Amino acid sequence: MDEKITFIPFSQLLIIFIPAGMVVFILRSWSLEWINSLYAIGRMLIQLIIIAYFLTFLFSTNNSLITLFILVSMVFIASWIALGTVSKDRTKLLKTVFISILFGGGITLFLVTQFVLKLDPWYMPRYMIPIAGMVFASSMNGVSLAAERLKAELDRNISYDEAKGIALKASLIPITNSLFAVGLVSLPGMMTGQILSGISPHIAIRYQIMVMCMIFSAVGLSSYLFLTFAKNK
Repeated sequence: MDEKITFIPFSQLLIIFIPAGMVVFILRSWSLEWINSLYAIGRMLIQLIIIAYFLTFLFSTNNSLITLFILVSMVFIASWIALGTVSKDRTKLLKTVFISILFGGGITLFLVTQFVLKLDPWYMPRYMIPIAGMVFASSMNGVSLAAERLKAELDRNISYDEAKGIALKASLIPITNSLFAVGLVSLPGMMTGQILSGISPHIAIRYQIMVMCMIFSAVGLSSYLFLTFAKNK
């Protein structure tokens, strides 16, 4: 396959903001929180532009300490965002969520980078940072769903043991649905990106299998640890 990935000028990239703007307009016309959506789109744009420059710098420095700092920062930020569904208990649960994402996602990240991809050096930023982003973001979403569902069940006076089982199952619904749909309904991000860049689908599916199992593991382990440790909070 010798196709080249299409370079997207900013003038063409602006076109995609047309349907996004339509959604914001619909939210506004229905008197929903359209400002929050507009803010989210703007923040996404600024964050991605900044991170592009930062990653370019990070890849060129190839420094293990900087990479470790970035990883810890990612876990902390993910922990704080994950508790957005239970904002009243954010401070109390922050340590628990941090430990859950650090170990639940960290175990998965370690196995993928050191034994599947065999990074050399072990901290190779070009691989470590993007993969860590997928792992910790998935853990964050899983814990967030688990925390919200746990609170909802406890508010219904369900016993903790029963509530945590319901919460764990709920946290795994998105990734489980993705496992069922991949290849039939969707071609996920990494696979699509590789195919667009000209890589053979036979190679791309290997990376996608790794990613799907990686996300499932990170979500399940992080949610399990959170639901186990949160009982005493």
